Amino acid sequence: MAEQTKIPLGRLLIQKGVISEDQLRIALLEQRRSSEPLGKLLITLGFVTEATAREALSENLRTQSADLKSLVVDAIALKLIPKDVAKRYRVFPIVYERGTDRLILAMSDTSNIVALDQISAMLVKGITIVPLLVNDSDIAHAIDHYYGFELSIDGILHEIETGEVNYQSFDATSDEYSHPMVRLIDALLADAVQNAASDIHFEPENSFLRIRYRIDGILRQIRSLHKSYWPAMAVRLKVISNMNIAETRAPQDGRISIKFSGRQIDFRASAQPTTHGENFVLRVLDRQKGIVPLEQLGLSEHDLDVLKLMIARPDGLILVTGPTGSGKTTTLYSILSHINTESVNIMTLEDPVEYPMNMIRQTSVNESAKLGFADGIRSMMRQDPDVILVGEIRDKETADMALAAAMTGHQVYSTLHTNSAVGSISRLLDIGVVADVLAGNIIGIIAQRLVRKLCMHCREAHTADPLERRLLGLHPDAPDATIYRAVGCDRCAHQGYKGRMAIMELLKMNADIDELVARRASLRELRNAARGAGFTSLVDDGMRRVLEGVTTLEEVSRVVDLTERLA
Repeated sequence: MAEQTKIPLGRLLIQKGVISEDQLRIALLEQRRSSEPLGKLLITLGFVTEATAREALSENLRTQSADLKSLVVDAIALKLIPKDVAKRYRVFPIVYERGTDRLILAMSDTSNIVALDQISAMLVKGITIVPLLVNDSDIAHAIDHYYGFELSIDGILHEIETGEVNYQSFDATSDEYSHPMVRLIDALLADAVQNAASDIHFEPENSFLRIRYRIDGILRQIRSLHKSYWPAMAVRLKVISNMNIAETRAPQDGRISIKFSGRQIDFRASAQPTTHGENFVLRVLDRQKGIVPLEQLGLSEHDLDVLKLMIARPDGLILVTGPTGSGKTTTLYSILSHINTESVNIMTLEDPVEYPMNMIRQTSVNESAKLGFADGIRSMMRQDPDVILVGEIRDKETADMALAAAMTGHQVYSTLHTNSAVGSISRLLDIGVVADVLAGNIIGIIAQRLVRKLCMHCREAHTADPLERRLLGLHPDAPDATIYRAVGCDRCAHQGYKGRMAIMELLKMNADIDELVARRASLRELRNAARGAGFTSLVDDGMRRVLEGVTTLEEVSRVVDLTERLA
């Protein structure tokens, strides 16, 4: 059988218009230095996504490809290939078809003849391997998720309890992974990522160490360990986050970067001295979860159209407001990702940079180097930006500089700590911004909160009672409404909720509202004018999500004030 002609991957991607000649040249130069596959290098350099590279490889190799996340895994197939073999050859058994004796095998490189031969020799005679092209990171994630971790946390704790802790093994020259304390910290970090935690708390008490994860915005106690473990654990955390291990009486900040399931996960570390020892908190910065497509933010169709119109404006200020932990950064990154093209120069000033993004010039605020938000904007203006992101407006000087940039033809994005979109205008006036400057230069304001989503496997339906109907804003003559309550099952760790989503209100400025701002109108006047222009409040958006059966009234009332609905 004549071999089918294969176009080199780089040429194929150029033909499809995915990459340029220059980008291919850079990747080939890197390949000479590292000997990595071209597809992997193009992904690392940020020139293509994993999905694009996989589809192109699939077309080139005449092989089927798949997204491993959408497949159901077969327990019998898992038993056919041990974990060490799966890791060595970067493969994952998906399903064993008993009728045809076929093993569907996910591979990151379906042309790896050595791997196919070795696995065939290991299998029972008569089993045929059908390779399926899958992303490398998806395979790594599946191996970690379905085979389980190398060592359980309980197993490592048992090892520590029966052996002596040798502090010398933290030295970088030794084989540090042989030390159980090193594996314990790694296992805890991996466990937190597996459980979709946003923060990890290590809290020393008088006689024990409490470990808590913040999952879906709520802190949950995961473990309690003997306090004797904490000194060695704290040393390990300081070593990997580049802190001073000798300093225990002053607060310290650091950063940890690990590879988990084939992808990079960053942690922002903070150590704080307390009466019982140093308190450690790690903020999990998962790049894949940090950037969500605009269409997946959960906006109603009308609000999504309004947001896209706001983004389309070439100059002006767009504000995202809400308390700490309300998802403001995720929304801003989603907007930047939406407008991020080669024709736009996007520059950011953040405290600190949380998610590195390709093509975007990102700068961290550095007070010691005299680079604050206001000075940073002044410096950025000389870098020919189209779009500027200012991490936060904290004072009059920063607000004035952000508005000055908006008035000189730039699109400016920033965040503000206020309770509502309309309240942001009062806040800016309070810090000293001139009302005439605000009017006409703000494109729009987004206010948001995060609410937990109901677990779809155990939610319980019920008919809304009279009080619930009033809160939902239903007319007394309207038909019965079915809403849901949280129950709890194994799939949601008996919480009743799994995952979070944003509820939002979008205030798009218009001539009438600008006129009210210019004459420093009251909040009530501004709110009435906004409602007249079709403004939907946070409470209204929350009630929409309750009626859709995605969350509960209790959850919405936790983040917004519902008492106004009873007035």
